[in-house]
Amino acid sequence: MIAVALKGLARRKLRAALTALAIVLGVAMISGTYILTDTIKSAFGTVFTQVYRHTDVVITGKSAIGSGKERNGAAAAPSLPESLLAAVRALPGVAQTEGGISDTAQLVGRNGKVISSGGAPSLAFSVHATGNQRFNPLQLVAGAWPSGPGEVAIDANTAETKHYAVGETIGVIARGAEQRLRITGIAKIGGVSSLGGATMAIFDFPVAQRLFHKVGRLDSISIADRPGYTPAQVVREIRPILPPSAQVRTGAAEAQHATSNTNGFLEIIQDFLLAFAGVALFVGGFVIANTLSITIAQRTRELATLRTLGATRRQVLRSVLLEACLIGLLASIVGLFLGLGLAKGLNSLFVSFGIDLPQASTVFATRTIVVSLAVGVLITVLAALRPALRATHVPPIAAVREGALLPPSRFARFGTPVALLTILGAVALMLIGLFVGGLSTGSRLLAIGVGAAGLFVGVAMLAKVLVPPLASVLGWPATRIGGAAGRLARGNAMRNPTRTASTASALMIGLALVTLVSVLATGLKSTFESSVNQIFNADYALTATNNFSPVSIASAQALRRVPGVQVVSGVRAGQGRAFGGEINVSGVSPDISRVIDVKWQHGSPAVPAELGQSGAFVSKDYAKELHLHVGSPIAVETPAGRVMRLRLRGIFAPPKGGSPYGDVTISTQRFDAEYENPQNVFTFVNIAGGVTAANTHRLESALAGFPDAKIQTESQFKSSQEQGIDTLLNLLYVLLSLSIIISLFGIVNTLVLTVFERTRELGMLRAVGMTRRQLRRMIRHESIVTALIGAALGIPVGIVLAIMVGQAIEYPTFAIPVGTLVVFVIAAIIAGILAAIFPARRAARLNVLEALQYE
Repeated sequence: MIAVALKGLARRKLRAALTALAIVLGVAMISGTYILTDTIKSAFGTVFTQVYRHTDVVITGKSAIGSGKERNGAAAAPSLPESLLAAVRALPGVAQTEGGISDTAQLVGRNGKVISSGGAPSLAFSVHATGNQRFNPLQLVAGAWPSGPGEVAIDANTAETKHYAVGETIGVIARGAEQRLRITGIAKIGGVSSLGGATMAIFDFPVAQRLFHKVGRLDSISIADRPGYTPAQVVREIRPILPPSAQVRTGAAEAQHATSNTNGFLEIIQDFLLAFAGVALFVGGFVIANTLSITIAQRTRELATLRTLGATRRQVLRSVLLEACLIGLLASIVGLFLGLGLAKGLNSLFVSFGIDLPQASTVFATRTIVVSLAVGVLITVLAALRPALRATHVPPIAAVREGALLPPSRFARFGTPVALLTILGAVALMLIGLFVGGLSTGSRLLAIGVGAAGLFVGVAMLAKVLVPPLASVLGWPATRIGGAAGRLARGNAMRNPTRTASTASALMIGLALVTLVSVLATGLKSTFESSVNQIFNADYALTATNNFSPVSIASAQALRRVPGVQVVSGVRAGQGRAFGGEINVSGVSPDISRVIDVKWQHGSPAVPAELGQSGAFVSKDYAKELHLHVGSPIAVETPAGRVMRLRLRGIFAPPKGGSPYGDVTISTQRFDAEYENPQNVFTFVNIAGGVTAANTHRLESALAGFPDAKIQTESQFKSSQEQGIDTLLNLLYVLLSLSIIISLFGIVNTLVLTVFERTRELGMLRAVGMTRRQLRRMIRHESIVTALIGAALGIPVGIVLAIMVGQAIEYPTFAIPVGTLVVFVIAAIIAGILAAIFPARRAARLNVLEALQYE
């Protein structure tokens, strides 16, 4: 039977290749994901290992309320007193020490715009231009280190891509307005010339202290131990003299810690991509099951002949599963190596959507090979199991019958009740995952994922009942446009509803998921716009050019000097800890109520002006959760470990879409005293005369020295803030398109195989006068009807899923994007047309005489 299976597979090369394509694409997604994330992890690991290669021990700041990975004032680790350097240097085990500054500074290109790629950070470092460079993680490629004011070194990647050379000037934004500095050197870090899209600005140490307002402060202390001491011993020596806001690790431990932080982020990306690979393979399972069901139905006489010659049911089962296993193995091998190219494509995709990460030599791990091959073969075999079991029910007598068909299963009559029970069970499982409390995140996600998969399976099982009426309605335009060919196409779609339903179900899954994403995104954007309309009471808003980064307070001060400006009011953002949990802390100007209008549950618009040093206000939800009322004391711990003793002055009711305020809001006066490097997330401006071209020009002119900031009207503000939603939405569409492409191959498979199956029928149609063009039209209309059935099933399922998810997360607004859904339907029609090209041409090329003699 093994030889029979191999020979049969060799005879059906085209059918095997079409079956394998679904697995090839799904496995390529898994392989590409692992290769991409492993390669990026390797790059980061190499960088951090090289950075701390000559550092035995390192002291850094420690945020009292967070990890200290952010540098925007939110959860930034506090800097260290420079006096600590002398205390460390005096310890017996310390041979050499050096303090350093690390912060953020943006480079400005010749076009006057910030040099930024893929949302990557803009890093800033200090160097000691003279003396031992043991602790310097940077390596000069050209020129010399900066040694005084007006000088800077930049990274090699920026120098290469933006065509900068030693001796030229470049714009730099550190604190405040742009400065023009002379490039003295070009450097790389950790042995790599590029950290993805990150830029580097490198300053002389005293200059860096002044630029970043850290005179007398340090961000890190690097230490070399004396002979006879180990790094661990030096760490134990240092710990007793550290302030609460500092921490000490060995150089190796610090490299490992930094690598771990980046790996955590990469694990999220990896899981994100693997989820889409799982969707693609799930759709591929439908395609394989349908394809094998058709091929087994077409091989009824062949299988019956084997039974007549003595093959047992078990041998037939093994034969079919062996074919599936071989197809899965070959497809997985192709997909595994296709993943090498897909990894580069995924990286380019992330760069285009604002995520640019460093790259190193490609990592092709053993785990990638094992998982890719195992998953591909397993999915193929599982998808083939039902068709293989059906093959065992072919009776030997079918070998002598003309046009023998597979007998229906004895369980066929239970199909509809089982489908309905599957749908109900899947919905119940999703509801448990969405609404039942006390579940872990993993259990919750598992319940939702399994429930969603069960829902798709249940709808697919029920689809064969829905196909005849759907095909009748959706195929009606074909009968009007295509004439006889259109009527035949509609009849063909209705002839075998199980087959049509299985083919359409693969497309249903992809369309359901894009519908889910689209509905949720539309509701989010609608809610945000409604919120802005309610609270935005300003003429203009000042934000970062990338829409999300904080900007210097100096930019707001520049706007105050513009004639006619009446209000310039900023909102700062930071983090803190209160009542045992992390919170978002805001700092607001006294006149914020003139530009931001919120409803006050307790208090009035005068509250922000009355905050002073000890006042605070909160949202009604936060007050309700913690049973706060006006006059309640609030203790907020800052990243530096200091505790602000506050008194609640007011409670406001934010709109459904949220507000620019955090959990606890204090005055900018108190905020600036407690948080290092305070910056504005938003700044709102009122000017005499309101929004006019002249006022816009005056405000933009005042910001000429701040290329990282932009002035916007209310409509522009809404549009720019929604860009993040649109970017994520487009990224999801692109990733989900893989499952839709696989479903299109499913339609191609079905049409090609039905062309084989109906060879004599097509020959007869040609013999009685049907032209090649009419034959192509018939196949094309059948494909379109099948695609439309997939849309008719997928879009409602997606809307139902969106409603369930929306209820679970208390989504403020539910909105159906009618225009977008119409586009999806049109896309389904186009997909049907594309899927029919090859099968239609194949059918049209059939030789009439040979087709009439075909068995």
